[in-house]
Amino acid sequence: MSSGRRTIDDFGAQFQRYRSGHNEGFYGGVEGLQDFFGPLLDVETLRGKRVAEIGAGPGRIVNVLLDAGVAHVTAVEPSEAFDVLACNTRARAGQVTYVKASGDQLPLGDYDAVFSVGVLHHIEDVDPVVARACWSLRPGGEFYAWLYGCEGNRLYLALLRPLRQMTKRMPDAFVAACAHVLTALLGGYIWLCRTTALPLPLRRHALGAMAKYTRHQRFLVLFDQLNPAYAKYYSGAEAQALLERNGFSDVQLYHRHGHSWAVRGTRRR
Repeated sequence: MSSGRRTIDDFGAQFQRYRSGHNEGFYGGVEGLQDFFGPLLDVETLRGKRVAEIGAGPGRIVNVLLDAGVAHVTAVEPSEAFDVLACNTRARAGQVTYVKASGDQLPLGDYDAVFSVGVLHHIEDVDPVVARACWSLRPGGEFYAWLYGCEGNRLYLALLRPLRQMTKRMPDAFVAACAHVLTALLGGYIWLCRTTALPLPLRRHALGAMAKYTRHQRFLVLFDQLNPAYAKYYSGAEAQALLERNGFSDVQLYHRHGHSWAVRGTRRR
């Protein structure tokens, strides 16, 4: 089985196991979406727009986009957790088109914007997906993606990568046990960041994002890091090049809390 298929299956099993997503508060709110993209996105400009999401998962970002005033979302999700997506967004199903497909099969729709949050870094052959996003936008439409980053993560990745070599091959129950241990350690680290002035690694991310999540939401974030078969950590130059070589102009980057990359590109007119 290819790493791409295994990654889709990994996420499908994860979303079926943790169906509700625990999407309350900052983690599942418009403020959290603004935090992902910082100065690249003014959420007020989304009102009344037609957008698509590549890799909709259990529906967290679909619901956030609708909360932000989006008129309609085309939600693309390839995994067997497609029913979880439908269930978690059924209260506003009339504003959602559900497409069970991979990102390179996004329906061409003349969208105002396409979003991909935490997805592209799990796709090994990612260029066809980004190119499809470009083709599906109206001229002048915008693509927003959030990606794992290299810069600012050296120590974290030195610890995570060896652990991932084990966990990505292990049953979900083992991965969950590891994620629970790391969640407890993360709670202690957030406390340390709050109570000391020392220049601790990832301090900005710990206080700017993780401290605003519930314990279970932190667990889900860590499970995401440990579970999938494939994950790539992008440099800023790689993130920019990814969009530029697939048809986007005016590509801009935002180094979110000094640890990950948000990127925005515009379809050429």
